[in-house]
Amino acid sequence: MDFGLVLQPDPPARRIVELAQRAEASGLTHVWLYDSPVLWQEPFIIFSRVLAETERIIVGPMVTNPGSRDWSVLASLFATLNDAYGPRTICGMGRGDSALRYIGRKPRTLREMTECMDVVKRLVAGETALLNGTEVHFNWVDDGWDLPMWGSGYGPRALDCIGRHCDGFILQLADPQILEWTLSTVRQSAMAANRSISSIATCVAAPAYVGDDMEHQRDQLRWFGGMVGNHVADIVSRYGAEGSDVPRALTDYIKARGAYDYSHHGRAGNPSTDFVPDEIVDRFCVLGTVEDHISKLKDLKNTGVDQFAIYLMHDAQEETLGAYETGVIPVLSG
Repeated sequence: MDFGLVLQPDPPARRIVELAQRAEASGLTHVWLYDSPVLWQEPFIIFSRVLAETERIIVGPMVTNPGSRDWSVLASLFATLNDAYGPRTICGMGRGDSALRYIGRKPRTLREMTECMDVVKRLVAGETALLNGTEVHFNWVDDGWDLPMWGSGYGPRALDCIGRHCDGFILQLADPQILEWTLSTVRQSAMAANRSISSIATCVAAPAYVGDDMEHQRDQLRWFGGMVGNHVADIVSRYGAEGSDVPRALTDYIKARGAYDYSHHGRAGNPSTDFVPDEIVDRFCVLGTVEDHISKLKDLKNTGVDQFAIYLMHDAQEETLGAYETGVIPVLSG
C-alpha cells in the first residue's frame, strides 16, 4: 500500500512545500491538493514548487473538474510540469463541487468529465485531440507520456464511468462496507468494457488522526462527513434514498442535513456539519491509536486499496505524520 497526503492550498504556500518534503521523508509517495481556485490558492503553481523541492513525490489535484479551466489549459499545465520535472504528476478528476458551486455554477456532467479526461490525456501524451470541433496538438511536446487519470465518485453512474474510462478510482471515505460496494461496481463496469481489473488502481482518501482522545478527534474530523454529504445529497436527489443500489450506510445520515456553507468547506469546526453523527465520523475516517489505524487500513488493503491518502486538516498534523512514519507505514507499505 502506498500513502499520500491531501492538503488545502491555504497560504502560505511554503507550508505546503514543507509538508510535502516531510511526507517524502516519511515514506509517502503522493501529495494531492484541493482544486477550488476561489476558496484556496492556485494548486498548479504550488505543484511546481513542490516538484522543484522534492525528488520523488508525485503531485496532482484531488480533484479537478471539466469546468474550472479550458481543457487545453488543463492539459498544458500537466504537460509543462512533466517537461520541467519529469513524469511526476497525476490527475484526479470529478464533476466539480466546491470549485463550481461556490461561484454559482453547477457541476458538469459525467459525459463532459469523460470527454475532458480523454482530451487532456491525449494532449499530454503528445497526440492530437478533438476540442470544440478542432484538432488540437501540442507541437512543443516532444516526449509525451501517459498521464494517470483517476476518477472520483460515489453514485452508480459515476462508478460505471470510472470503471470504463479511468486509470484509478478515488473513494473519498474509509468505510470498508461502502468501499466493497463501490469497488465492485467499478470492477464490473471495467469487465463490461473488456478492461483488466488490475489496471485500475484504487485510492481511499480520508482524514486520519492519531491520538487517544476520541471525542476531540471526532470534533476535529466531523467536517468530512459534511463534505461527503454534499455528494451523497446529489445521489439521493438522482436515485432516491429508498429502492436504489446505493448502500443505506451512505444515505441515511444526511436526512438531518441542512444548508451547507462552502466558506468553511473542508475545515475543522465547520458549522454546517453538526448533523454528522459520531458513527459516521468513525466509519468514514481513520481515528484512534496507531494500532487502530493499522487494523482499519489492513481491512482496506485486503479489500483492494492500493493507496491511502491522508486528509490532514486538523490540529495534530505533525503528530499524525510522525505516527505514520514510525508506526503505520513500515507495517503496511509495499
